[in-house]
Amino acid sequence: MRSVMLFGDSNTHGTLPVAALGESARMARADRWATHFAAALPGWEVIAEGQPGRTTVHDDPIEGAHRNGLTVLPALLESHLPDAVVIMLGTNDLKPRFAAAPFDIAAGLERLARVIRAWKPGTSVMLVAPPPIVEVGCLAEMFAGGAAKSQRLAAEVAAAAGRAGAVVFDAGPHLIVSPIDGIHYAPEGMPAFGLALANAFRHHFGN
Repeated sequence: MRSVMLFGDSNTHGTLPVAALGESARMARADRWATHFAAALPGWEVIAEGQPGRTTVHDDPIEGAHRNGLTVLPALLESHLPDAVVIMLGTNDLKPRFAAAPFDIAAGLERLARVIRAWKPGTSVMLVAPPPIVEVGCLAEMFAGGAAKSQRLAAEVAAAAGRAGAVVFDAGPHLIVSPIDGIHYAPEGMPAFGLALANAFRHHFGN
């Protein structure tokens, strides 16, 4: 059976919207979008590899260098040996501590795609542009200035995917961030998103 690794952040992990800093809760496995994605792809083994706070290529000076996606990706590739990788990152790069423009965030995703291709040529790669964020609630200051940048991210990710020879999927039309914290997703939207992403994946990479 072929395998696909979902390489993402807290929204792949299944983190629930938070009302106060320091809160941390994970939605039930059955509610996560990765579970719905897997249910729609019975011919694939789905490996959900989501870490809260994960960035594309940045060491986080506050939350830890281990949140750097570029650093951990080679080890995960060697561990899981996926035939395909779906990358859904970029939201955490919107934090002002990284001072990353939309082009730079997309370039980070492109770098990850190229690492995968260099590891094993022919590996299928899909870049998912995350939905725009909203600066609201307890995470508003942490993501200050990120909302405007997030509106321009999908176009940059599409361009980056083209340069890297990857497939692109825009999550924006299929997801709305929670009004509680403006970053995470509510469980109610997970079935539709998981199915939409699985349909796009199947279209490009087969059953």
